[in-house]
Order: sequence, then structure tokens, then C-alpha cells
Amino acid sequence: MRPARWLVTGWLAAALAMGAAAQTAEVTDLPTRADVRLRVLAIRPAAEPPAVLVLLTGGGGHLGIYDNGSLRNEGNFLVRSRSLFVEAGYAVVLVDTPSDRRELRGDFRESAEHATDLGAAIGWARRTFGKPVWVVGTSRGTQSAVNAAVRLQGEARPDGVVLTSTILESTRFGTSTARPVQEMDLAQLSLPVLVLHHAQDPCQVCPPGRLPELMARLPAARSELVTYTGGRSQGQPCEAFSFHGFNGIEPRVVGDIAAWIRAHP
Repeated sequence: MRPARWLVTGWLAAALAMGAAAQTAEVTDLPTRADVRLRVLAIRPAAEPPAVLVLLTGGGGHLGIYDNGSLRNEGNFLVRSRSLFVEAGYAVVLVDTPSDRRELRGDFRESAEHATDLGAAIGWARRTFGKPVWVVGTSRGTQSAVNAAVRLQGEARPDGVVLTSTILESTRFGTSTARPVQEMDLAQLSLPVLVLHHAQDPCQVCPPGRLPELMARLPAARSELVTYTGGRSQGQPCEAFSFHGFNGIEPRVVGDIAAWIRAHP
């Protein structure tokens, strides 16, 4: 089954053009598992990108991508910073929830089904842009990024991983067995990994004090930790505009991500 595509036109295309001269955006519904589709929004920079960044949001993961490329939910750190990544020269792909569920709750972010969905997006991005593809996750999106990196092979496997505001404490509740990232199958992870975290992250499942455990599990020669101070913290501890979401320092964080990926082709 072929992907269904919508070229973004009208007000959103005009808004994109105001940033970098000839940015273009496209909404695509990708076939993944049986009778399941995954909607993505791809934004192409004016010049040839060095890589494609697949951005994986936290929380329930639902962006609500409309046919015209606008979003119902765009407060998340990575989502609201998408134009900064494009201005840095990268193509970006935003991934919505699959058609068979409204949210990525419980154990789904660690499932084979979720990895299959993300593999469809990664493979499509690789074929569409002909460039390396990195997965960039934030908060619960870090579980998604690592799940994809350890499960997928071939063109569906990402070329590198960026983890921001990583889940470092158990999120178990009810029958869920969702694990903190350092307890996932990191021994299988041979890709370059960049970890970024705010030193004052107030989210109870992302305590900075547990970062050494994560870094000890990652391949030392191909991983790096960057921590931040500053910015401003507003709202609930685990929400997008607290220190958890790098509020007020987005350009610095995006710039560090962009530079690190360029240095690890």
C-alpha cells in the first residue's frame, strides 16, 4: 500500500517560507502494521540537509497533525523547536500516534508494534531524503527512541540517537512494566548517542542524579552527556515549559544537537 501524501499549501507554507527561503512541508500517511497508518509531517530546509531528524514527543505522543500541516498539540520542546532544527539545516519528521490508538500509554513505547511504526517513518525518511536518519526523543519519547534503535534493522534502523530529558525512574503503574531508559536493552545499542538534560529538571521520573547510571550503560566511545542550567521553569514539573522542556534555552540546546550530529556523520 502506498503512502497517502498532502503537500502543505496556504498559510503554513507561507509561514515556513518566512524562515528559510524555500522550506517545504508535506503530510504523509504511512502504512505500518496491518490496517494501521502513521501520519507524519516532514519539513525540508532550503538547502540539502546533512541528515533527517525524526522527532519523538513525550506524554501521550498525540500531535494531531492536520492535512494542512498544522498541529493540535505543539507545546512539546521538540515540536515547538522544529523550525530551529530546520533553520540549522536539518530536515525534520514529526510523528503522530498510529491510527489504532490515540495515545502511547502503558507499555506501548517499548513494544515491537511501536518499533514497527517508527521503522516505517525512518525508512520512509531515508528513501525520501536519501540522508542519514537520527531519532530524537524527549521525556517518554526517549523510551521510543531507544526501543527503535535496539529493535530495528536495515533501512528502518536509525543512524544515531539523541535523548533529551530522559526517563530515568520507573513509570510503572497498574499492569504497566515500562522501564527507565537505563534498564532497557542498551547492550544492543551500538549507535552514537547524545544525551542532553537540564541540571534542575524537576520531573520526578527524570532525576539528573541518575544520569551516571545511564551513561555507564551506553557505549563510551560513541556517547556524550551535555547538561544545562538557566532558562525559566513554568507550570507542572513534567510539562513542556518547565526546565524539563528546556524553556528559554531552546536555541542553545538545538544548536548543540545540530553541531553534535554534524560531527558524527
